[in-house]
Parts: sequence; C-alpha cells; structure tokens
Amino acid sequence: MEIEDVFLIFNFQFSIFNCMRSFVIKETDKALSEALIDKINNLTKPKGSLGLLEKTALQIGLIQQTLSPELRNPQNIIFAADHGIVKEGVSFSAPEVTAQMIFNFIKGGAGVNMFARQHHFGIKLVDCGVNADFEPMEGLIDRKIRKGTSNYLYEAAMTPEEFDRAIEIGVEIVDMVHDEGSNVVSFGEMGIANTSSSSLWMTYLTGIPLSDCVGAGSGLSREGVEHKYNVLKRCMENYEGDGTPKDIIRYFGGFEMVAAVGGMLRAAELGMVIIVDGFIMTNCVLAGKMLYPALTDYCVYGHQGDECGHKLVLDYLGAEPLLNLGLRLGEGTGAICAYPLLVSAVNMINEMASFKAAAVTKYFK
Repeated sequence: MEIEDVFLIFNFQFSIFNCMRSFVIKETDKALSEALIDKINNLTKPKGSLGLLEKTALQIGLIQQTLSPELRNPQNIIFAADHGIVKEGVSFSAPEVTAQMIFNFIKGGAGVNMFARQHHFGIKLVDCGVNADFEPMEGLIDRKIRKGTSNYLYEAAMTPEEFDRAIEIGVEIVDMVHDEGSNVVSFGEMGIANTSSSSLWMTYLTGIPLSDCVGAGSGLSREGVEHKYNVLKRCMENYEGDGTPKDIIRYFGGFEMVAAVGGMLRAAELGMVIIVDGFIMTNCVLAGKMLYPALTDYCVYGHQGDECGHKLVLDYLGAEPLLNLGLRLGEGTGAICAYPLLVSAVNMINEMASFKAAAVTKYFK
C-alpha cells in the first residue's frame, strides 16, 4: 500500500470520527403568538390570572404550531454512566451506587419509578458507560461506550469518537420514543460525581465563578464541598483544550450527560416538548444551547432544585421553572412531578370556555 493511500484512509477515518452529527433546529415560529395569546386572553378568567400556566400553554402551542396543543405518551429517558473523577473523592456516594441503582430502576423501586407510575410516564433506561458488566435484562438498553469516563483531572473524559457516539445514543433513544408516539419527553441521569461535570460545564459556558457552581451533590459536608471545589479548580488549571463549547463539553462531560445533550437536540429537531429536570439536566440544556441556540425554545423547566448553582444557571438561561420544592434527586423526578402542570396548561387552552361562548361579559381589553 502506497503512503498516499494510508494518508487518505486515515483522513477518511478521522473525518468520520470527528464530525459531530448536525441538527436542524429552528426557532419556533412566533407568527402564531398573537392568535394563541388572543385565545388565552379570551378565556373566562381575568387576564394573566393563571400566570405561568398561560406562558406554558403559549410555549407548547408555539412548539406544536397549533391553537389546540396536546401531550401524548410522555416518556422519561434515564442515561447512566460512571465518571473517572469520582476517584478524587468529589462525591459523598460510593462509586458502585451507579451500578446498584440500575437494578433498583429495573425493579421499579427508585423515586423516578414511583413518580412515573403516578403520572403514567414510560421509562427508557440506557447504560451508556456504567462501570459494571450486566447480563441482558429486560428494561435495560445496552449502549455501553466503555466502563466510565477518564479522570479529567489528568486527561479528557472522553475521546472525540466517544463524544460523537454518546450524541448518537441520545438521538437513537429519542427516535425510539418518538416512533412510539411520544411528543413530550424528559431526561434523567444516573452517574455518581456528575454534579462535578455539571459545575465545570456551568462555569466555563456561563462565566459564573466556579465557587458559585459547586454544591453538595449527593450530600457532601462543608469540608467535602471545599475539597470538591479544590479538585475541580485543579482540573481547570490542568485543562489544555481549545476552550470551545464542544471541547469543554467533551473534556469534562459524562457519557450520560452528552447522550442527554444529543437526545435534547434530536427532540427539539423533531418538535417535541422537552421537560427539563434539575441541575445536571439544566446544564445539559446549557451545553446544547451553546451548540444550537434555538434548543431552549423547546424546553419547559420543571423545577428549581436545591443544588448550589441551579438557580444561577436557570437565571442565565432566562428560565421560569414551574416548581420549587427543594429537590436534588435527579433521575428526571422533578420533570415528572411538573408534568401535571403542563397538562393543566394544555387543558386550560383547550377546555375553558371563552367569554363569548359562555355569554360572560369581557371587562378588559
């Protein structure tokens, strides 16, 4: 084989593995806004009296481009993977908890299972990189990239090829739920130490100081949070990447987080309603927005959690979360808890009578 042929093959392989999938994500067409607002304002209630429900109905109407929106077959996708940075003692939870929780999810014993049953959500559980070997199990989708990311204190969490693979996993699973008739989806995660990755994404992508982005995660003490901060500060000092959003996401991310980013981008491309969960998933929205700014048009923020930094990243995104219950569990629990409010918003615009239909005097313009 000639050296030129070797060079061409290398370049072909490089182009395949270093070209992230592209998405076509358009801003929602605001031409329908006036008609939606007019319909909402002509329902038998004082103008604006249903508050954030009215804004939510407007947003869902714009996502679906209809005056009569509907929510079908809600599903929560849980991506699971382990993180190399856990070796530095940045989490209160033991590393083996990720794998143990896989069995708990499958048995239906986790918090997210209970809420999913209550609110009639389907669940898709995906192993993107858990540090364990699993026999084939009903209820677990095996898409393991490898057994956990690398320790980004010393090197990138994942290679460019692994980054692209994680994005594609997210796309694949969203296509799966969309094909099952879902037009509304939430995302959850399971990965010990993933608040560390979220904190680094947040500080790099927003410019908010790291100290304001680092919290207790699964229950660190004050001393534990200080140690976590110091480790992450060293990670930033050791980073030698190009500083672009994509490189930051790849270098410090988790497989489950990057899969969620890919899933969110695909859901937006398909015109689905995305219910955003807590601190980690909000930072996945932040990451996705850095790549495709129109992503946030499709995101309804389920709640403001109790993790340090969540309010700040929500404010940065201009988000108005539906709930504030002090949650910090993850898994998609906050998003599922918020879902009935989306149902209320849709029912409001579809089922309330107008002033004209009810023969009630409209007393405002």
